[in-house]
Amino acid sequence: MINYFSLNMKKRTAGIISATLMAGLLLTGCGASQASKPAETTSTGDTIKVGILHSLSGTMAISEVSVKDSEMMAIDEINAAGGVLGKQIQPVIEDGASNWPNFAEKAKKLLQQDKVVTVFGCWTSASRKAVLPVFEENNGLLWYPVQYEGMEASPNIFYTGAAPNQQIVPAVDWLFKNKGKKFFLLGSDYVFPRTANKIIKAQVAALGGEVLAEEYTPLGHTDYSTIVNKIIAAKPDIVFNTLNGDSNVAFFKQLKDAGITSKDLTTLSVSVAEEEVRGIGAANMKGQLVSWNYYQTTDTPENKIFVKNYKAKYGADRVTDDPIEAAYDAVYLWAAAVKKAGSTDVAKVKEAAKGIEFKAPEGLVKIEGENQHLWKPVRIGEVTEDGLIKEIWSTETSVKPDPFLKSYDWAKGLSN
Repeated sequence: MINYFSLNMKKRTAGIISATLMAGLLLTGCGASQASKPAETTSTGDTIKVGILHSLSGTMAISEVSVKDSEMMAIDEINAAGGVLGKQIQPVIEDGASNWPNFAEKAKKLLQQDKVVTVFGCWTSASRKAVLPVFEENNGLLWYPVQYEGMEASPNIFYTGAAPNQQIVPAVDWLFKNKGKKFFLLGSDYVFPRTANKIIKAQVAALGGEVLAEEYTPLGHTDYSTIVNKIIAAKPDIVFNTLNGDSNVAFFKQLKDAGITSKDLTTLSVSVAEEEVRGIGAANMKGQLVSWNYYQTTDTPENKIFVKNYKAKYGADRVTDDPIEAAYDAVYLWAAAVKKAGSTDVAKVKEAAKGIEFKAPEGLVKIEGENQHLWKPVRIGEVTEDGLIKEIWSTETSVKPDPFLKSYDWAKGLSN
């Protein structure tokens, strides 16, 4: 597939990736003569091996298969435009199978046996936490594409999804101003929902609101009749939903079966995007809210081309969503850092990555060198009857990542 992103590196420390329709400059030229001798690289031969590690089976496959597809699309585009440092990117794909210890074993295989120079992967914080020591012990590099609970900044991970101040915190603020003060918290029983709800409880208390209840179910749970009854009895203004995977299918169908729609109760989800809406059914989510940084309907020139190319590659019925886009961005950001460093060496790539900007489908993003997160815009959206999400609020500019919420007085002590 013809790539439309041109990496036009500026002659300044930060660097910038310019998204244009001109494919020919991608990674091969960038202002230097292609005849010049390439800088040192840790790869050998004509290829550079990278790992892709996602759940291609199990409860999280509903979300992660499409993220893998997006990473593959970016790799194909970059290869079609000449590759990286004159070499083709060779992906090595592994299935984490929605099993966190399995993620750790697969990460170890990719780094130690396959000798990949970087890995794009994971979704849940449980899987990320499982692989984190593997990457740190083996001096590997993971590009993690999903919003998460924050309170982390590993030197061996780049976080291209939202930090809590780029999704959860602005969502609570918006809900408090527009939908009510009484919250019901529902999440899957693992690190992301529990930490996210710890943040939400502190924020709601500081705002003068009330958390009426806090419920958790195992990943893959499908019987929500009892919890739906608890929600009805509690009479919240908002259900803040941090369920992950196909549990969302069961929850929203059973909520509707109980006669509850968006006209009766506002739910806001932070792990349900267009791909999950496809599985849940638009009729079961119409009018409900989500908080992300990107939607398929995001109005940027880069996104129009991104969506067109994604559908051309994978089918007109496929949708893009936030983690799909953040994973796509990750591949391009890594490639830009490698080009700037002249090497796939982890230390050199990390140094080169600081301050790199990218005109992504979601808008301008930038790698924050202090914590290896991205500056990102924030958007709240509403699910429409066609299964897409229309933006109803957004920040005016990209937001600086604050994974430890250091800029919020009410968050003091949360990272302990």
